Amino acid sequence: MQRSIRVLVCCALMSALAACVAPRPPHRRVPPPPPPPPVVRPVPNPPNVVPHEADMARYAQVEERIDSLHRRIDERVNQGYYPRPAGGSLHHRLDVIHQELHDMADQHEGGLSADEQRVLNQELDGATRAIGN
Repeated sequence: MQRSIRVLVCCALMSALAACVAPRPPHRRVPPPPPPPPVVRPVPNPPNVVPHEADMARYAQVEERIDSLHRRIDERVNQGYYPRPAGGSLHHRLDVIHQELHDMADQHEGGLSADEQRVLNQELDGATRAIGN
């Protein structure tokens, strides 16, 4: 009986020793919660600006940009950067954008919404890349 008690005590000590020596399973870290989505607040109009005046200012900005690109095309053609037919096709591209500008403005009593201005500016960005510096 003493022998069996010794064996049991020895087994208990061995298992306790094995538990201390054995590597622990890796601790799983819980990922941090995702950041909250950004709060989108509409940009208020400045106190002295009437919404229609802001629409008209957006219209004027896009029209000035189109006029500037027309002048740049003329300069490039006159300097010989590209031939007249290429300049003509670029002018036509700007004329189409200008017509879109007028069509959009007719829907808003002569002005542009911010989304329409963004769309037209994206089209003008493409035309600017085609024209070059």
